Amino acid sequence: MSGYKEGSSIKELIIVIPGTIIGFTLLVSLLAYLFGVIGSEKPAPAKEVTEAAEQKIAANIQPVATVEVAADAGDHVEKSGEEIVKVTCAACHGVGALGAPKIGNAGDWGPRISQGYETLVKHAIEGIRSMPPRGGGADLTDHEVADAVAYMANQAGAKFDAASLKK
Repeated sequence: MSGYKEGSSIKELIIVIPGTIIGFTLLVSLLAYLFGVIGSEKPAPAKEVTEAAEQKIAANIQPVATVEVAADAGDHVEKSGEEIVKVTCAACHGVGALGAPKIGNAGDWGPRISQGYETLVKHAIEGIRSMPPRGGGADLTDHEVADAVAYMANQAGAKFDAASLKK
């Protein structure tokens, strides 16, 4: 006969399975140690180094901009029509952007001047076509807008008087 015993296969299996698990665990541990995964713990950095690193991180993640609400600047100081035109209106009316009549161009302003001063002021306050209300100067008063309209129209030949409108 071959010398094979029937009960020996279960005993061998009971020994081989735990042996394989232990051997595999030892192999993985040895490889981890050799590649520096285990045993490479460094001592904790000094408190000063940690604080410096935290400050650097905080500086790197600062927002690009912040929003601050302005305090009330006090009473509104009325500006002249010329000042308003130079600061607010000239951006579009200086070059005729989006169909705006150019300052001083009688051909552009003629049809508008013929509508009357009150209509021009109404359109300037409420906005018309591509022009936003008050020409985009939300803080402008009705009187300031009327002064700016009179100034621009008069540059193109009108004879409007801003004081003619009731405040």
